[in-house]
Amino acid sequence: MASDDDENPFEAYRVDVDRPLGRLFREYGVPRWPWLLAGILSNFVSRAALLVPPVVLGTAIDAVFREGGASRYNLPLVPAGMLPNTQVEQFWFSVWLIVGAFVVGTAARWVWGVTMNTFAHGVMHAVRTDTYAAMQDLDMSFFDDKETGEVMSILNNDASNLETFLDDALSEVLRLVVMVLGIAGILFFYNAQLAAVTLVFVPLMGAFTLWFMRKAEPRYARVREAVGDLNTRLENGLAGIQLVKTTGTEAHETGRVRGASRELYDANMSILTLSYFYRPGMSFLAGLSFAATFLVGGLWIFQGPPGPLSGELSVGEFVIFVFMTQRFVQPLSQVSNIVDWYENAKASGKRVFGLMDVPPHVTEREDAVELADVDGHVRYDNVTFTYDGADEPVLDGVSIDAEPGETVALVGSTGAGKSTTLKLLMRLYDVDGPRPSARQTQSDDVDGPRPSASQTQSDDVDGPRPSANQTQSDAVNDGAVTVDGHDVRDVTLASLREHVGYVGQDSFLFDGTIAENVRYGRFDADRDAVERAARLAEAHEFIADLSEGYDTRVGERGVKLSGGQRQRLAIARVVLQDPPILVLDEATSDVDTETELRIQRSLDDLAADRTTFAIAHRLSTVKDADRIVVLEDGQVVERGSHDDLLAADGRYATLWNVQTGELDDPDDAY
Repeated sequence: MASDDDENPFEAYRVDVDRPLGRLFREYGVPRWPWLLAGILSNFVSRAALLVPPVVLGTAIDAVFREGGASRYNLPLVPAGMLPNTQVEQFWFSVWLIVGAFVVGTAARWVWGVTMNTFAHGVMHAVRTDTYAAMQDLDMSFFDDKETGEVMSILNNDASNLETFLDDALSEVLRLVVMVLGIAGILFFYNAQLAAVTLVFVPLMGAFTLWFMRKAEPRYARVREAVGDLNTRLENGLAGIQLVKTTGTEAHETGRVRGASRELYDANMSILTLSYFYRPGMSFLAGLSFAATFLVGGLWIFQGPPGPLSGELSVGEFVIFVFMTQRFVQPLSQVSNIVDWYENAKASGKRVFGLMDVPPHVTEREDAVELADVDGHVRYDNVTFTYDGADEPVLDGVSIDAEPGETVALVGSTGAGKSTTLKLLMRLYDVDGPRPSARQTQSDDVDGPRPSASQTQSDDVDGPRPSANQTQSDAVNDGAVTVDGHDVRDVTLASLREHVGYVGQDSFLFDGTIAENVRYGRFDADRDAVERAARLAEAHEFIADLSEGYDTRVGERGVKLSGGQRQRLAIARVVLQDPPILVLDEATSDVDTETELRIQRSLDDLAADRTTFAIAHRLSTVKDADRIVVLEDGQVVERGSHDDLLAADGRYATLWNVQTGELDDPDDAY
């Protein structure tokens, strides 16, 4: 059974996220403080305005509508000198005060809506884009064992949860603070004894809320995990729909989605079950507060102060307490929603910042240099590489030297390490071992004469390869990939990848037009350049036959095109890039024999004046390479030209004989 860490590869990073919502405000809220401040102030004004009408009404009942009550007309925070003296003036003053409160409250609520939404959506726009940018900076080892659905859940669902917290929960918290403190202040202003009765249940409600938060937190985390698992299952099922249909496994996939959905259902129900107890409980306690106020205040009015209470309570003051307690109950009953939003956002915040905090293994040095004027001399020196979590290295002591303009073919059985070798050139991964210092990263070749190919390569076919210290500086002995003597770890990633064109086995296309996909990475290329690249890649003919030509949309992942058509567009993309170094990883694997021959001619023309690395299972496509390197179990077992390797009668000769039919039993190749 898999461990929790195996089931959730992000967990190791999330556990280190401390106070995610505090970090959210610190890193993203503070830069937008004017909007937040404006939202807080407008929220305060709008909520405070709601407290004015009940106070004015209660005061008017005692002062305006009762014989001889003019002297009792007073309002909190309003100087006595500003208040009218006659009952008629007090009546109209009360009317305009109530109308003004509603006008001010409405205007403040509009300002609050604009400012708080601008703040919340601005924060989440930055969080979402920063999270995506951080994910883009991660190296391929991160994506090797991470599920796409889980990442999509973080970028979409979890980011939306944080937005809801900032937009709704924050506003409700401000409302709760203003209403509770404002109402408590008004009630104590009029009658401190009755106010104590009204507020006696508040501490109990606070303790009840703390209990709920402790119980709810792990349940919300479980919900977020279940959402990610369900998204992953849905994404996998849709991406593999062709396999599902061709194998008749619709029921199996539906069952897997049902299981993931059931997990989400159970997780949600665990939260709702707790909420069904907490929310009515909070409403009940708030209702008890109102009932206690009405009971004690009512008895006080027609029987005098009950029990230990003393003094006088007027009808107007009692009306103020009744209205205020009602307004007091409503925000308190919303505490459950605030807690829901808070706990959901806290769980989502851990997931978002957990993704942001994943450390990239492939990074640029602070003093990384631009790789410019590339000749194309590529060297692998004693390279070893191990995938994260693997026990054994995929590559072990691989050394390859490609002179500018040479074509080097990598052949071998599946899993020999061919694709991994070339991915190290583009720093999709980094070689094992410590990164050498800037002074040590370049071999002596940079400042001195470069050994000839015969000194570093040809002898290996018939004899031992020179040791690393004969061809590189001591620093490079730890293993390095260099371009023109520069360790690829010491140049900027952008400049390195700008000079290396890659066509892989999986020719990915974005959902857009054919022209957009060909010019991807060279976005300023004009239509003529796109068409020339397509012609060189033998793609123009099929493009011209499409209804909208170069403006034809290819669909998600290029599903509207065949595998061979997608591959030709990928080749056209690299032709347009025109790099000094080419990497062709089974670049013609999805095309028919006739098209392969046509593309091969174009690739030969393209590779004529640039360094080219080619991987091919069909050895006939690489037999004319300047040098063929045979890999097995992550090690170089042979190297040389096609004729030399056939004459050596080793591993390459065996593979060639299998493909040409000269080996009676193909199992003899293994």
